[in-house]
Parts: sequence; C-alpha cells; structure tokens
Amino acid sequence: MKTSEILELSTEEIVARISEEKANLTKLKFAHTVSAIENPSRISKVRKDIARLNTELTKRKAAEAAAAPQSASETE
Repeated sequence: MKTSEILELSTEEIVARISEEKANLTKLKFAHTVSAIENPSRISKVRKDIARLNTELTKRKAAEAAAAPQSASETE
C-alpha cells in the first residue's frame, strides 16, 4: 500500500484497514509456521503496511488534538 493511497482514506477506513491487515498478518504467520509459504516477504510487507497506517492515524489524531485547543480559545 502506497502512502498516497493511505492519505486518500478516511480515519474510519484506516482503522478498519489496520484491523484487516492485522488479521491477515496473523493468518500469514500461522500459514508460515505450519508450512513454508510461497513468498515469506509478504509478512514483512504486511507489517510495514500496518506501520504506515498506524503512522497516518497518529498524525491525524495529533492534528485533531492541536486544532481543538485553537478552536476553543477562539470561542472565548
């Protein structure tokens, strides 16, 4: 998943994708433990995608938190 694709997602979609990717990672790890999977580098790719999604989610939460005090001080 590219960064540009992640930026196009809404916050709710990012949260949903994180849970989907975590489930996918669990399945891949289990399949790799039981028998060698065809492309073990997929595990690393999925882990990196989860990290990218978490990074964007954290950025959005930080931006949201930074915007909240400004709007509160404007109303006073």
